Amino acid sequence: MEPLDEKEIRGSFVNCSKGEAGRIKLPAGPVPWHDLDFLGWTDPAAPLRALLVVPGPDGPTGVVLRRPEPGKANSLRSSMCQVCLTEHAATGVALFVAPLAGASGRNGNTVGQYICSDLACSLYLRGKRKPKMRLVSREETLSLDERVDRAMTNLSAFTDRVRAG
Repeated sequence: MEPLDEKEIRGSFVNCSKGEAGRIKLPAGPVPWHDLDFLGWTDPAAPLRALLVVPGPDGPTGVVLRRPEPGKANSLRSSMCQVCLTEHAATGVALFVAPLAGASGRNGNTVGQYICSDLACSLYLRGKRKPKMRLVSREETLSLDERVDRAMTNLSAFTDRVRAG
């Protein structure tokens, strides 16, 4: 992902007002742009709010998400991220819900996606982060570029649904 500045990030959000976008806390510390296919983080000022900024042909698309409240995890449960297809145990995957853009979102309509709870799909794809408590990991025959293309296609479909309202 190409590095983005604060103005580009704040201007990319499609499902919140400009005022809300201006109040979002940006990621703290250096961002490892060279390892990212999209930017995802939890707002430190609002732990139940997560944010995604996805590059696209018409510029980046930002989406405000609501993450679930932490609860007890069943350590026997297994889940798969719908973006990067990484298998996780327990709380490694969460259902993130995004208000739709425009009037639909203001009326309370949302769309959801199961995504790695730490929003680190790019790092899982590159093997720089491993799912916790996974005893068995499946090896894919796809190349890294093919896995990244698949993940970005999945994520773009989600952001397109949000933007379409």
